[in-house]
Amino acid sequence: MIADTRRVKVLVADNHPMFRMGVSQALSAYPEVEIVGEAADGVSALDKIRSFRPDIAIVDCTMRSGCGAHVATVVAREGLNTKILILSLSQSGKSAYQAILNGASGFLTKNIQPGELRKAVIACARGEAVLPPDVTAGLVGEMRRNHIAQEMQLTPREHEVLSKIAAGMSIPEIAKHLYLAPTTVKSHVQRVYEKLGVSSRGAVVAEAMRRGLLD
Repeated sequence: MIADTRRVKVLVADNHPMFRMGVSQALSAYPEVEIVGEAADGVSALDKIRSFRPDIAIVDCTMRSGCGAHVATVVAREGLNTKILILSLSQSGKSAYQAILNGASGFLTKNIQPGELRKAVIACARGEAVLPPDVTAGLVGEMRRNHIAQEMQLTPREHEVLSKIAAGMSIPEIAKHLYLAPTTVKSHVQRVYEKLGVSSRGAVVAEAMRRGLLD
């Protein structure tokens, strides 16, 4: 946690000079914030994070030579203590999801007011996740979509069973070939049908081919 007696050191990284300057000037107006540097691209941002070790790096989501998510990934991989707060023109749940997944501590839209940005910086420095309501809704939706997609993926065993179905094998033949009980094979077949949204052998093979699941 950042002590009340110490200013929060902030690096601002954005490839638009006027926006970068505006963010720096807006935050400099608050006595608890100290701007330690600026960067115009991802490479420069990472170099300055390593050199200045700011508490917070405010990074543009779509910056040249290293977007905000990439910067967050490198910072996490190198074990640096700087927390990444990403600013974006978009409220995209997909962008927010990717940023948080890559190690960012927060995701804000660029229409944020100076006072709200200052609160976000302080909260982030204290170790809190920073996500405004307009971004949170999209993030939750993206998380649900990714969860559903993962649930619908075939397991390695289900892939094996699918390939045997495509080869024309019966359930007893599949069971013998894979050293499984016929009841177990039936369960795998039913699960494959459910995941691919079909109800017959012909349909499951056709759908698997359409999705590129069969060689």
